[in-house]
Amino acid sequence: MAGEDPKQDNLFFKLRALFLATFTISCTANSGYAILAVMKDDFVNKRKWLTEEEMADYIAIVQSTPGPMAVSSSTVVGYHVAGFAGALAAVLGVILPPFLVMIAVTVFYEAIVGNPYVVLFLRGMQMGVVAMLFDVIIGLFRNATDKGGAYPYVIMVLAFLYVRFTGCSIAWLVLACIAAGIAKALLVKRQEDLR
Repeated sequence: MAGEDPKQDNLFFKLRALFLATFTISCTANSGYAILAVMKDDFVNKRKWLTEEEMADYIAIVQSTPGPMAVSSSTVVGYHVAGFAGALAAVLGVILPPFLVMIAVTVFYEAIVGNPYVVLFLRGMQMGVVAMLFDVIIGLFRNATDKGGAYPYVIMVLAFLYVRFTGCSIAWLVLACIAAGIAKALLVKRQEDLR
């Protein structure tokens, strides 16, 4: 987890780095999957705090927890890097920018709501978020289908059809995917035991 810099072994420097990283990420992208793309780039590719597999596992965990994805993802990454104190530092870093923006918007609401430049800015931001979402989807797809044969594709198609064409709760889909994952793990274990 620690890189070549000896400062990275010091808890204070880890906490400061976590706070600054999540603060910066939150200023860049603070919604759902968009923040995951930026976190993956920062924590996996640049800082090497997590591997691709760990990030994919954490994304799966975050999706199953209640609450904002930015807070949940910051919590698990912060805990991975520096324990409970790391989770607190990361969460504080990720919630502070939107909190400050909400205060600013409240104070300057009248000037912001009718400004055509703000509307154009928000439309541009929407396209940026779509690009980040594609990056996350491609990364998740690669991790989910790596060494899995046809099984992940079947699960993905069935899950898509369930979400697209039924009005049933997503909770049933989550339970079905958990059952399918357990069934596959047991099947693989049984095949290994027979060898």
